[in-house]
Formats: sequence, C-alpha cells, structure tokens
Amino acid sequence: MNGEIIAVGIVFILVLTAYWSLVIFPKQRDFKKHNNYVRTLTVGDEVITFGGIIGTITRMDQEAGVAYVRIAEGVEVKVLTAALTRPYVPDDVAANAAIGVDDGSTVKPKPSQS
Repeated sequence: MNGEIIAVGIVFILVLTAYWSLVIFPKQRDFKKHNNYVRTLTVGDEVITFGGIIGTITRMDQEAGVAYVRIAEGVEVKVLTAALTRPYVPDDVAANAAIGVDDGSTVKPKPSQS
C-alpha cells in the first residue's frame, strides 16, 4: 500500500513538472519578453497592434499602460500598451505574408467532369 502511494506521488510530481516546463514556463518567458519590449518603446516607434493595425506612437503614459498611436494622418487611437505586439518591420511583414501565398508550383487537381 505504501509503495503504491509513493508511486502515485512520483507520477504526480512528474506530471506537474512536465506541465510547468511545457505550459507555464514558456508563457512566463513570453510575458517577460513582451513587458521588456513595451518598456523600450518610445515616441516615433512604428508598431503593430494585436489587431494588426500599424501605426506610429505619438505619446505614451506608461503609468496608465496606454499609448497613443497615429494610424493615419489626423487619426490617433488610444491603445493599451499590452496590445502593442511587435515593432513594424516591413521586410518581416512581407516575408510572413509570402509564406501564406501560393506560388503556383503545386499541382492542383482538375475538377471532375460529371
């Protein structure tokens, strides 16, 4: 009976360790990375929001967690700094967009004639 309890305990600890290393730790690392990115933002930086909007930071209120982003001439939106996902780098965006585009090199099946 004691041996079974010890075995179950060891399995439980192994499962918790696996869960921590595969789920919790990567999320914590990503959260810290994002917070460091937001802290380095300054006025004039071009950013992409979580919704995919590209704009330029015009002013920031770090204490309130808010940034003002110009998305077009005369159009400024108030955005949570948590929603600023990454810097806008046109070459990276174009490369990511090209991944999803079919270049025509694959053979497509012909529609059946009925």
